[in-house]
Amino acid sequence: MLSFIKNWTLPLAMLAGALGYFAYISTPIFDGTHQMALTIVAIVQPLLLFAMLFLTFCKVKPRDLRFAPWQGWLLLLQTTGFLLAALVLQLLSPDNHWRMVAEGAMLCLICPTATAAAVVTRRLGGDPGSLMAYTIIINLAVALLVPAIVPWVHPQPGFTFFHSFLIIISKVFPLLLGPFFLSMLLRQVSPKATEWLGNKRDLPFYLWSVSLALAIAMSTRSIVHTHCPWQYQMGIAAISLIACILQFAFGRKTGRCYGDPITAGQACGQKNTVLIIWMGYTFMTPITSIAGGFYSIWHNLYNSWQLYRIRQ
Repeated sequence: MLSFIKNWTLPLAMLAGALGYFAYISTPIFDGTHQMALTIVAIVQPLLLFAMLFLTFCKVKPRDLRFAPWQGWLLLLQTTGFLLAALVLQLLSPDNHWRMVAEGAMLCLICPTATAAAVVTRRLGGDPGSLMAYTIIINLAVALLVPAIVPWVHPQPGFTFFHSFLIIISKVFPLLLGPFFLSMLLRQVSPKATEWLGNKRDLPFYLWSVSLALAIAMSTRSIVHTHCPWQYQMGIAAISLIACILQFAFGRKTGRCYGDPITAGQACGQKNTVLIIWMGYTFMTPITSIAGGFYSIWHNLYNSWQLYRIRQ
């Protein structure tokens, strides 16, 4: 039984997240706790991501952060694809729900690498150091591009570039830089404790599975609560699936040219889907945000399949 759970952790976590959400909202005794549950999840999820990254940095030393040519190609793909999508959207300017489908595609293209991607990359035999370096690079690019382009595509009163930039920085960088500096401090104070934490190879993976269950529950909520007609939801689901397939494929093909298809594939394809949902709600519309929910399903199904192949 334990072996089965260990081998199928990700699919079980996804199933638990979706079924857990429906069981929770269907139980009358929890009717008065929904808002409190949202608050708790909003606190717990960042803490889990912080803990995962901290444990990863305990294993990956600062000198292990490596820059590779494939990172430049992936950065070019994501930024160029985002800018072209924004340009096409402005030129066509469809004033209907299909615009939201296109905006969902934009967010799927520019969304940075998931902070938990290093955990899966290590499991798949990739290079967490190179992946963490790209995660920092792409998050910087997102913090600059999204505030500059999104207000042009989807204007909202009160959102200047500087204001939007500060919002994104405050959302993303504490989760990136906090674990890094804390691990460096612990390395100086107690190298043995750092080594002991770094040797807990499975702990970040199981923390991520808990975070994944919460993410799938929130994704299910965003899909259930949207008032978007079903055909447009299917359009967002399809465009997020296409974006997922193309980015994993491009990442792996580019990485293969430099001898690291696993790391490049995860860097390009595994996204911070919580950030997609948040950017959709903050800068666009609640309907646009469900692109993150669908993308979360697609990239985690693909990760589950990759881990299954590794076990075989």
